[in-house]
Amino acid sequence: MAPAPSLPIHPPNGPVNGDASKQPPQGRSSQKSMTKAERRELQEKQRAAKAAAKAGGPVNGAPSKQAAKPTPQATAAATPKRPTKSNEAPAPTASALRTQTAARARAASVSVPTPANARGLRIFSHFGLPKPVSVAKGDIHPTILRLALQFSEFKITGANARCIATLSAFKTVIQDYATPPNNTLSRHLMTYLSPQISHLVAARPMSVTMGNAIRQLKLEISGSDIDLPEQDAKDALCQKIDNYIRDRIIIADQVIEETAGNKIKDGDVILTYARSSVVQKVLLGAHAEGRQFSVIVVDSRPMLEGKRLLSVLASAGIQCTYILLPALGAIITEVTLVLVGAHSIHSNGAVYSRAGTALVAMMAKLHSVPVVVCCETYKYSETVQLDSFTKNELAPQGDLFSSFPSVKARDSLTLENDEHLEILNPLYDLTPPNCITAVVTEVGVIPPNSIGSIPVALGRLL
Repeated sequence: MAPAPSLPIHPPNGPVNGDASKQPPQGRSSQKSMTKAERRELQEKQRAAKAAAKAGGPVNGAPSKQAAKPTPQATAAATPKRPTKSNEAPAPTASALRTQTAARARAASVSVPTPANARGLRIFSHFGLPKPVSVAKGDIHPTILRLALQFSEFKITGANARCIATLSAFKTVIQDYATPPNNTLSRHLMTYLSPQISHLVAARPMSVTMGNAIRQLKLEISGSDIDLPEQDAKDALCQKIDNYIRDRIIIADQVIEETAGNKIKDGDVILTYARSSVVQKVLLGAHAEGRQFSVIVVDSRPMLEGKRLLSVLASAGIQCTYILLPALGAIITEVTLVLVGAHSIHSNGAVYSRAGTALVAMMAKLHSVPVVVCCETYKYSETVQLDSFTKNELAPQGDLFSSFPSVKARDSLTLENDEHLEILNPLYDLTPPNCITAVVTEVGVIPPNSIGSIPVALGRLL
């Protein structure tokens, strides 16, 4: 077969180098053998060459000799195709794409770090981060949406307050619930509550008190009588929620208030850290009984919860002193008793509480000052925790950095993350059991090494 006659210019599928008779045909069959990525790259090169030919210059700043020596792709791109829109930018080549990707990577490396991808604090990335409530997934009750927003903004804080708010919201959810046809309340209600719980956890990590209360609620739901009318079953569940709040929180606090109040004597100097609702009740109850004592409120940033406790105690007529945590060493020798609260208490006797509690307890032990923890039994966790790094939560940002003399507006003193600053505010710490003298609960005063007996004292009911 005679070779194909030569043409003035190279055809789109003509030879590139050497004789045409020695080159395989570059027709339609070769395009079919290309991979999808190769075809896409070829099309991009053709569009780029066409755009460069229209502009009358080289592609991406390439030397002008490449424009004088057209490539097969550039010749093929010269064939008429559909017109390009005037506002459509030419597609970049593969090298241009790699350059843009590298530029984006360099820009991302100098962008403002977020808590999730902080440069130097990735070791703390497993901490529960305060975050805005995301879009609700599933059928979420409006009460749960509102409660999740309050949790995420730290408008409701404290283990007892969060647990009571959660159970009260679940009462509303249960009353508005309707069992679908061909289902039972004891089975389908559990499925309906799962997305509600997940939405609350997405707003802020679940506390031990909330976990114990929800576990007990699920147990009550699964044990409800299927023969009861739906409204009666819902009323019974709401009544059990009320009983749980009354027995495990309200009455428990009353018993702890009486027991711990008997430990306070006239002339005592009581030291407490941050704010605990049960410690506040103990101090107010002892003052109402006529005991004469003074209170030192130790506080710390960023939440400064002790200010709220200070205002309540001072309004009740109790002599108070307010200091920050760094000044603890200056007054610890004047203290006769340390009263602190707890977020949870673990089976090994360790107390998980507001960050700074461990420092207060260790300083008190160094000066032979008794440390008494006021804690309800429903805060008990059967897990063992050895430090506050394994599990923790971050306090909200926006701490005010006050400079003296204050020459700037208050809004300009707010600290937030930026390129060269990463704020880390762990919300809790772990106090070892050897720094605790006793734990006052509604079932009695328990030494730290006997905390594991709480389930036995409650008949395995948590």
